[in-house]
Amino acid sequence: MLHALSRFGRRRTLQGGAAAAVVLGLLLWWVLPLGEPEPSGSLTFSTGVRSGVYQRYGQRLEGALAKDMPKVSIELQTSEGSQQNIERVATGKADFTIATADAVTTYLQSGKPGGARLRGCVRLYDDYVQLIVPRGSKIRKVADLRGERVGVGQEGSGVRLVADRLMTAAGVDPAEDITPVPAGIDTMPARLMEDRLDAFFWSGGLPTGAVQELSERFAIRLVPLGDSLITELQAAGGSTRHYRSAVMPADAYLHAQQGQAVQTVAVANLLITTDRTDPLMTEAFTRTVIDSRDRIGREVHAAQLVDLRTAIYTDPLPLHEGAKRYYRSAKP
Repeated sequence: MLHALSRFGRRRTLQGGAAAAVVLGLLLWWVLPLGEPEPSGSLTFSTGVRSGVYQRYGQRLEGALAKDMPKVSIELQTSEGSQQNIERVATGKADFTIATADAVTTYLQSGKPGGARLRGCVRLYDDYVQLIVPRGSKIRKVADLRGERVGVGQEGSGVRLVADRLMTAAGVDPAEDITPVPAGIDTMPARLMEDRLDAFFWSGGLPTGAVQELSERFAIRLVPLGDSLITELQAAGGSTRHYRSAVMPADAYLHAQQGQAVQTVAVANLLITTDRTDPLMTEAFTRTVIDSRDRIGREVHAAQLVDLRTAIYTDPLPLHEGAKRYYRSAKP
């Protein structure tokens, strides 16, 4: 009898222990994020010209990505800008990049390799087109660039694309009517100071550090880009539909603008990838971009304009599946 009771007691103890283990396991499953997959592997992020906004943003985003995705190795690549960035991602030479919407549409319409595989992740901030001249210059409008030495951006840049279109809209042949200088924002300010340029175009977030530094060392002025140019640009159709009229606030470049707002042209920047990229990786990347906005924005002011409410509008590209997952889970 005592032996039977002893066996019954042991059985009750074992059953109780098993039940407790099940309850503990359920509690741990509920409280801890057990089993949640993390992205791993490596990714390449194509940025932009040294000292440009793409490059500065990419450098700071790299730190945020490394913290949020510790199992992922991240490589940054400098580039000439939007056009080269898109080609790299479309052909598998990079995994993520930033590019302007007009450059993306131009690539899609060109029939170049990989265009159909491009996907959007985030609508970021707007680029503002800036035509910069010495303060005493006689250049007051784009049409006045005839006969001048003009920095038009590197061949693979978004600057080159919009500069050529703006000059054409103003009746200036970018190949015949000016002396085009294919330089980037890393060298154009110095060329202007040294009288090796009469003007240069730049397209970037506000303020662009290189332009701000130039304005503090050398007297410059921003040439207005009026509504008539926007009308001419948009009349061409296609990728020019992404251009819109905008105003650079008076304090964007305090020394250059001297309290005056400047009318200009703006175009949206997109974070892009392809359908080859793992949805888990894309979801995590998208989350980091949104979550790091304020922290990065303290150093790269354009990043402050990333907005969850508009981030999903990545026209002309469909959203990547991983980005969709993030937006479904995020609360505005």
